[in-house]
Amino acid sequence: MNISNDLLFAQTHEWVKRGDDGQCWVGISNHAQEALGDILFLKLPELGSLVKQGEACATIESLKAASDIHAPISGIISEINVTAVDKPESINTQPYDVWLFKIQANDEALSVNELALLQSAGQYESGVSS
Repeated sequence: MNISNDLLFAQTHEWVKRGDDGQCWVGISNHAQEALGDILFLKLPELGSLVKQGEACATIESLKAASDIHAPISGIISEINVTAVDKPESINTQPYDVWLFKIQANDEALSVNELALLQSAGQYESGVSS
């Protein structure tokens, strides 16, 4: 599966794409959805909640297991994808097209450059394929 070069990845298998408006779109990787299998349920963070990089903020459930989704960057949840909540199985077929929530990165996250702590698509792919 081709991964867009504008995606960055956390070691916990979430991807993030920074928009021109400073919003960070968050989803899970193809590797994560393959490991989970058929996705049945999503519990996403509340709008306006504060999340911290690396901390669990959402839950995803499949036939195989339930797993935490971690915030790849610190900030405030500015939007959730209700379509993904209603049709979580869409993540299995389009993991890089289905975003789960958006984070408005806070000044602290940007000042310590949390995005620099994430992996490029190439680094991530190398790590999960070894």
